[in-house]
Amino acid sequence: MNSLFLTALPVYNEVAHLDEVLDQVRQFSEHVLVVDDGSTDGTSERLLRRVEQRGDIRLVAHAENRGYGAALVSAFAYARAHNFEWLVTIDCDGQHEPQRIPAFVGAGEGFDLVSGSRYLQKFDSDSEPPAGRRRVNMQITRELNERLGLNLTDAFCGFKAYRVSVLGDLNLTETGYAMPLELWVQAAQARWRIKEFPVPLIYLDESRSFGGALDDEQTRLDYYFRVIEQSMSRCRTNVES
Repeated sequence: MNSLFLTALPVYNEVAHLDEVLDQVRQFSEHVLVVDDGSTDGTSERLLRRVEQRGDIRLVAHAENRGYGAALVSAFAYARAHNFEWLVTIDCDGQHEPQRIPAFVGAGEGFDLVSGSRYLQKFDSDSEPPAGRRRVNMQITRELNERLGLNLTDAFCGFKAYRVSVLGDLNLTETGYAMPLELWVQAAQARWRIKEFPVPLIYLDESRSFGGALDDEQTRLDYYFRVIEQSMSRCRTNVES
């Protein structure tokens, strides 16, 4: 499959991983976009230097932190505006393996979304996931499957490949970590053809924060369920109108 694809990395305060991950991604993707979501740890300055000195990445910068979902929406808009066929999204914290990028695009034949799953297949290199995160993932994945008729095994993996031509189906309003749940609801409504693709389960930093109250497992779970319900309600309203 010889498609024109863009690889996008949403980034917020990732100065420790930035150069190593970008160097790896550039080995497997000619076109690389970084969405800097208002970083304050030196990430922004390092990205600007890279653009000026090496010119091997494209950069969209948010003036202030707007959230993981907002960073992905900026990547969607960029891919559409620049006429890419596929958009691959990959995190910048070292937990995704860039060498798998071409395989994600290659797996897209006949599909609209190829979504990474850390639970579809066992790998020898798999880490043990933090128990709380695994519980939340299982509950939310089960909820999405039951309510949307999907067959997902991992609702939250950020390693994905999107057919750019279908991104216009989305009207995303959630700017935080729950945006992928709103996306699943809208993708199901639009009848996207969805395929999961196995990726290793890699956790390098189990102490990473979701920010404020969302570090509490039950608070985070309640937030995710609320976003699913609100997203489905909006979809029902749109259909009725």
